[in-house]
Amino acid sequence: MDIVVRGKNRSVSARLDEVAREKVARIAKFTHDAGRVEVDFVEQQHRRIDESQLCEITVHLKKHFVKAHACATEPEAALDLAVDKIGHQVARIKDKRVSRLHPRRRHDTPGNGSGGFDEGGVAGALDDGILEALGDETPDARIVKTKRFTAKPMDPGEAALQLQLLGHDFYLFTNSETGRAAVLYRRHDGDLGLIETSG
Repeated sequence: MDIVVRGKNRSVSARLDEVAREKVARIAKFTHDAGRVEVDFVEQQHRRIDESQLCEITVHLKKHFVKAHACATEPEAALDLAVDKIGHQVARIKDKRVSRLHPRRRHDTPGNGSGGFDEGGVAGALDDGILEALGDETPDARIVKTKRFTAKPMDPGEAALQLQLLGHDFYLFTNSETGRAAVLYRRHDGDLGLIETSG
């Protein structure tokens, strides 16, 4: 497992680097396919003292990446909180994989419209093709940040899991079932919706 420790707006001491590598290495007990782990320490200038030190951890797995961050007064405390969050998320992925390999009794029998999803409520959201407004329109809004990334092919079930793990309101991916670009989004009622290009 390749571990990268970096500092943004701050330096990372040899001691903090050592502690970070030691604690992050424990993630290996939850999964065997973590190829790279990035640990970023950030000193946030305009935050309260108890949120001034941010630690962000990104774990690159074979088919997913998991990200978590935490703030605290000291970088070591933020590291502990972030490692704890990452540990839970990676463990959840492992549990999902085990449940797929050894399915128990399911409510999603063929023909009931569930689409084979594990999470309650997800299937109904994906069947609903109506796009709901995600917020009030803001005419003066500007594009202030652009991100580029490779949209990995996956099925909507995997995308739903990734959305849940990242804690985002939407997730862009390439639907492996259709080969088309798609967006999975969280609706106001808490369910999920799927938008897919038509051609």
